Amino acid sequence: MSTQQVLTETVVETVATEPAQRGQVPRARGGSVRGRRKSKKSVRMFLCIVPFMVLVFVFSYLPLYGWLFSLYDYQPALGLAGSPFVGLQWFQLMVGSPTQIAQIGQVLLNTLAMSFLGIATSVLPVIFAIFLNEVRAPWFRNLVQTLTTLPNFISWVLVFMIAFSMFSSSGLVNGVLQDAGLITAPIHFLDSSSHVWLTMLLWSLWKTLGWGAIIYLAAITGIDPALYESARVDGAGRFQIMRHITVPQLMPTYVVLLMLSVANLLNNGIEQYYVFQNAFNEKYIQVLDLYVYNVGLTGNNLSLATAIGMLKSVISLILLVVVNVIAKRVRGASII
Repeated sequence: MSTQQVLTETVVETVATEPAQRGQVPRARGGSVRGRRKSKKSVRMFLCIVPFMVLVFVFSYLPLYGWLFSLYDYQPALGLAGSPFVGLQWFQLMVGSPTQIAQIGQVLLNTLAMSFLGIATSVLPVIFAIFLNEVRAPWFRNLVQTLTTLPNFISWVLVFMIAFSMFSSSGLVNGVLQDAGLITAPIHFLDSSSHVWLTMLLWSLWKTLGWGAIIYLAAITGIDPALYESARVDGAGRFQIMRHITVPQLMPTYVVLLMLSVANLLNNGIEQYYVFQNAFNEKYIQVLDLYVYNVGLTGNNLSLATAIGMLKSVISLILLVVVNVIAKRVRGASII
């Protein structure tokens, strides 16, 4: 190697190492270009979520304007501007009348009872997903999953039509039992106040079991296959693998969904209970959402219904915050 080449390499090494010796990091060429590209990508990603933000605002935040109805004695013919302002009168009525307190107490009891029954049976979709995943025949597994998921897409009106054709006084079940000589008078399955909570729970399970298991089946597919292979090498059986690998891996997903369920204790929905309600079971089937509907539209008192709905929203928000704090202290992670 010539003397000139040696001097050239020495100069190049000195120039390359000099910024590092001074504590400076050499600037990468084109850094500003990459920064602009990242900025453009961030803008495009933000634009993708804008339609969803608009939907959330329109359907979740804009309706909060309706809370103003709770401060007026609203008359549809006069409009909100022409209705008399009454302040907190409707909130005082909820806690000032013994009859109203007793009625709201029964409604809250129905709501909490059905919610806690739903939470108590929330483990059933987990169990169903685990056992369905263990089915070896793909065609049979897909058939069972399809048949159990299909009821979720049937409206509650059609579900009630099925229930009425089968369990009414002149329905299929009573007809078969009478023809077989097992009963002499029809059994009142639908028009009875007995076991209303249990009946609603069974119909809800029939409709949502397969759909609720989908998210757990998806979580199972995300489990590392190496865990199963290592367990089989160690001689673990199918039930041992389910107990020590599948169940623990599903627990984070289950806990998150459980926290959301607890936060929505007062949100039972209205469709199921609206179609199944009648004069015989109204006392025990009327949950908070259905009660708000009956007070507002059937009873023509939109202001009182709005006040009750506001109370439900505030309690639900408090429950969500409490559950989030408990989850953060117990698990070290939260949902908000």
